[in-house]
Amino acid sequence: MAVPQSPSPDPWAYPNDASPLGSSTYYSIRFSPPELRDDLARLAAWRHQVRAILEEVRDPGVARLKLQWWRDEAHRLVDGVPSHPLNRALQPLVARSGLPIAPLLQLVNEIEGAILCRELADDRALEAVCDADLGGLFELLARVHGLQDPEDLVAARCLGTFCALVYRIRDSGWLARQGRAPIPLTRLRSLGLTPDRLRLAEHRARLPEWLPELAQQARALLARPHHFAGLPASLRLRARILASLLDELEALSFQVAELRLSLTPWRKLWLAWRESHGSASTGATRSLTWAKPGSS
Repeated sequence: MAVPQSPSPDPWAYPNDASPLGSSTYYSIRFSPPELRDDLARLAAWRHQVRAILEEVRDPGVARLKLQWWRDEAHRLVDGVPSHPLNRALQPLVARSGLPIAPLLQLVNEIEGAILCRELADDRALEAVCDADLGGLFELLARVHGLQDPEDLVAARCLGTFCALVYRIRDSGWLARQGRAPIPLTRLRSLGLTPDRLRLAEHRARLPEWLPELAQQARALLARPHHFAGLPASLRLRARILASLLDELEALSFQVAELRLSLTPWRKLWLAWRESHGSASTGATRSLTWAKPGSS
């Protein structure tokens, strides 16, 4: 007599490959309402699947074909006929929350731009790339929490853009080693450099000279007149973790040419708890601000 097999666990539920234990994504979802955690993790997994093409597929032609498949799959998802297992898991959420297709397509286009090595002409272009990445994801996450007001969605995208820009600062040395410009080409050209020249350690070592300007650009996003305190805790605490990471990068004088810094899981947990506990305990709206490491 055959023994009944228990159903296999859902690989897209929380936590998944896009929200592993100890990651910033893990803690941001952990402090979300339990009934939303799987949905949030699946959206993070969608981004993870698409971005993996950039990192894992070496042939640009093959990578673009895969991206086109994900474009088509995004349309099938919103039409209610997805084929990928992840999208089949997401389909009830998309139907229930009325999630738009635009942020998904923006992410695919941003990845294609990176594959084609499209130039980032200036700071505005850099910000647009970050907005298309985590900015779009944060908009979808906000919608899952029920936010529909355009001002709230703009604020959510602003926080996501900030997080993406901090990651870009942290990963700038790694990007440079791959020949991908971590800073706008206008700045590189003024220094007589190109992405290919940044592969050389002697030029890459100069990154700490330029990254403070990107850090200033990132912090300027948080100074915009948005009502960040009205956003879900999952978005606010993710931004708080990234703000703390930016402070650490600054404290180390942006020595990232050969390193990729990360906060410890315990540090992330503390920051996530503080953001979640602080807003829950006061019950009041407040501005989203961060203190320097060691400050109260």
